[in-house]
Amino acid sequence: MSTTMILTCTKNDLIEGLNISSKAISNRTSMPILECLFLECNNNEFVLMGNDLEIGIISKVKANIKENGKIAINSKIFSEIIKKLPDKEIYIEADDKNVVIIKCDMSEYKIAGQKGDEYPKPNTIEKNNGFTIFQSELKDMIRQTLFSVAVEESKPILTGELIEINEGFINIVAIDGYRISYRKSMVESKDNIKIVVPGKTMNEIIKILSSDLEKKVTLYFDKNHILFDLDDSIVISRLLEGEFLSYKPIFTDNYNTKVKVKRIEFLSGLERASLISSITKKEPVKLEIEENKIIIKSNTVLGSAYEEVDIQKEGEVLKMAFNPKYLIDALKVIDDEYINIHFTSALSPCIIVPLDSDDYKYLVLPVRAND
Repeated sequence: MSTTMILTCTKNDLIEGLNISSKAISNRTSMPILECLFLECNNNEFVLMGNDLEIGIISKVKANIKENGKIAINSKIFSEIIKKLPDKEIYIEADDKNVVIIKCDMSEYKIAGQKGDEYPKPNTIEKNNGFTIFQSELKDMIRQTLFSVAVEESKPILTGELIEINEGFINIVAIDGYRISYRKSMVESKDNIKIVVPGKTMNEIIKILSSDLEKKVTLYFDKNHILFDLDDSIVISRLLEGEFLSYKPIFTDNYNTKVKVKRIEFLSGLERASLISSITKKEPVKLEIEENKIIIKSNTVLGSAYEEVDIQKEGEVLKMAFNPKYLIDALKVIDDEYINIHFTSALSPCIIVPLDSDDYKYLVLPVRAND
């Protein structure tokens, strides 16, 4: 029996790599190989890779490599074994019969693997078109928009997020048919870019991006794929095909009522009032905008709720109704103490914006409600 791969590494380093690469492992697949992690030692580098054919994640792990090689091993079994091992050096060996030997302290496991050559590799992307952004900034932009990605697949393009770059600014936009979430930031790029990344990919990348204010990520892309190049990880995903909704004309600057409100007070009032409506999951909350307050009401067969929130108002008084979840989702991700809300009419969308910038916009459609 000859060996095809030998390495040693720490448990902590290996678990960190496992936690990242295993995010691309498919739980539902007709291809058993996709339930595996790909392990490879090559050129003094040890990498782990998961791939579900839509998203591939490669994680580099610090290791002492004694022999190059590659193998695929069931991700769940491998991960569970590693997590249960003592916090000591781990020895991993793969032989020519595709058996993976794992040793740590007094423990030893032998697990059947599969040929590394049979593992599907993610598409390669030429690193020609791309831009760099701070990881923390991209993480915030995704966090503040991802909740508006469409869940239903009647319009597949809306199950992704639009990333567009124009004149040194990056916009990330999500639309589900009931609301629009928009975030804007500066980026060092003169390119004009418009791509749509699957919501599933964005949901995984946000977990990998660091909150460290110094770390950066570079995004490369071609016609069909995008690559996120982080410090020790690479995420490759397919792009969604089709034309994203033209959202800019929907964000009108015309309004008849403008409200300045303390975000946390409005959010808390909505959350309390929605306790009554959320039980039935059908009844909206009603907003009555008066001279110096918003009245929040909820009436169902189970009871009623009444909240008042202080505001500064410009323009007309107004009554309208909303699904409270859509307002709450937006208010939760905003970091500002105060916000402006623009209203046009009882049946027109409201738009939540900052007091003195255009860094974010949240549009929410109202609903019809019985008086």
